[in-house]
Amino acid sequence: AGLRAEIRTAKALCARYQCQLIVNDHWRLAIEEGCDFIHLGQEDLQTADLLAIRAAGVRLGLSTHDHQELETAMAAEPDYIALGPIYPTILKKMKWAPQGVERISEWKRQVAPFQLVAIGGLNPERLDGVFAAGADSAAVVTDITLNDDPEARTREWIEKTDQWR
Repeated sequence: AGLRAEIRTAKALCARYQCQLIVNDHWRLAIEEGCDFIHLGQEDLQTADLLAIRAAGVRLGLSTHDHQELETAMAAEPDYIALGPIYPTILKKMKWAPQGVERISEWKRQVAPFQLVAIGGLNPERLDGVFAAGADSAAVVTDITLNDDPEARTREWIEKTDQWR
């Protein structure tokens, strides 16, 4: 019940500020709550009901970290593919080394027509390089959640990304 309430609160905030809610992993709740997107990692992709997700009109994003995962993701025909971590990250322990900005350009050529989202160790100061390399979007977690003033940091992100929209 707690997660459902959080999703409803987040969905209301997103509607108020005209942004999209991406629910991580919990695809059943995302469907039930009529969310915009579900994001799945490779391990979740194996057990998710992609037909049910599509039938509900929920868009799909998938994590990738290496070429094998990229092939798996592309076969699922998601709405976007996330590449990461671009830089070192503290969100979770990763078995993959940082990909670096150079990998964004390489993967952008491979993933067309899918959208490419960069994730991992990002901050507003790194965005110009990420977008110049070809990322269509950038995902952020700890740069906002661990900031002393998350609301101010979110505003910084919004201002910084305005030029790329």
